[in-house]
Amino acid sequence: MKRKLVIIVSILYVLFMAVLAVYYYSIGQTFKSTVAIGGIVCGAVPLLLALFTKLKFNLPIVFSYIIFLVGSQYLGSILGWYGLGWWDTFMHFVSGAILAFAGIALYERLIHRDAGSEISSWFVFLFTASFAALGGVLWEVYEFSCDQIFGMTLQGGGNKDTMTDLIADTLGGLVIALWALIRTKLKLKKVRRN
Repeated sequence: MKRKLVIIVSILYVLFMAVLAVYYYSIGQTFKSTVAIGGIVCGAVPLLLALFTKLKFNLPIVFSYIIFLVGSQYLGSILGWYGLGWWDTFMHFVSGAILAFAGIALYERLIHRDAGSEISSWFVFLFTASFAALGGVLWEVYEFSCDQIFGMTLQGGGNKDTMTDLIADTLGGLVIALWALIRTKLKLKKVRRN
């Protein structure tokens, strides 16, 4: 059922972006058409993973990812919400939180079941926060590289834009990391009582 939901949601997003790509191309708005083509590619990622891998999906992460794509690609770039000033910072905060949730899911899949009760809750906090911050850093490297190599203006505000984005990514990750810390401490107390 989870796999089917991922496929349905991904197909709907890909189709939505495909319609937008054709529409904006037909009226000569190539920037918006290009963003929509990027939306097709990004929306296809969970679809391809669902169709060609045996991964078990964490639905909240997949749905959060699609909502993030809507916020960044459709609302932000196509409808122009990035021009509001605060939208970019908000989207970085959200992406930091989503990356932190992805870090938790990765941690839970990679950690040996028997080791779970022996690992410090502070390690979970540090891993989660670091995973989110690393994602933010890698995104800023991507933006810088595109600006330098292709003459784009992804870092429109220069150093201030980069630092604001990194701070927002980190804060979003820290909120979820704090939640993970508390959740892990409660789980460990419960295990130790039994």
